[in-house]
Amino acid sequence: MAHADAWHICVQAEPFEVGQELNALQQATPQAGAIVNFIGLVRDQFSPSEASNAGADNPDTGKGSLEAMQIEHYPGMTEKALNAIAQQAAARWPLLGLRLIHRIGRLEAQAPIVLVATSSLHRQAAFEACAFIMDYLKTDAPFWKKEIGPQGEHWVEARATDEQAKQQWKHAQ
Repeated sequence: MAHADAWHICVQAEPFEVGQELNALQQATPQAGAIVNFIGLVRDQFSPSEASNAGADNPDTGKGSLEAMQIEHYPGMTEKALNAIAQQAAARWPLLGLRLIHRIGRLEAQAPIVLVATSSLHRQAAFEACAFIMDYLKTDAPFWKKEIGPQGEHWVEARATDEQAKQQWKHAQ
């Protein structure tokens, strides 16, 4: 049985240390045979749907560069959604533990936004659960992202590809 601190889900403004989080997960789940993680970063460019409007076709102009991203959430509701996603993953795969950390506030380009780390006895369950959590996080968690660059600001819209990625799991049950 995993230690009590094997399951960690939070929304925070502060940066997280990936190595510390993975070490904590490893220590909390000593019987694990696999730990898989995903780290999402603030891209140094506008999202693809906005790239043509931002002049990103020519990387030499710098017009497509992103200065920062402002991430907002609905306190209470967001944590509830993250817990529900994690519970769905735990119901599908034999997870021993997980770390799910999502940052909010103003994040500079290349700053870590999200960490998803899963531990299981075997790698396949850890890989699939990690991918599942990320795919559902992109569509089902109430976060709003505003991209900020030299030419202004805009809210990032939902992408059809994120919804398609989530749909793959509905057929894989």
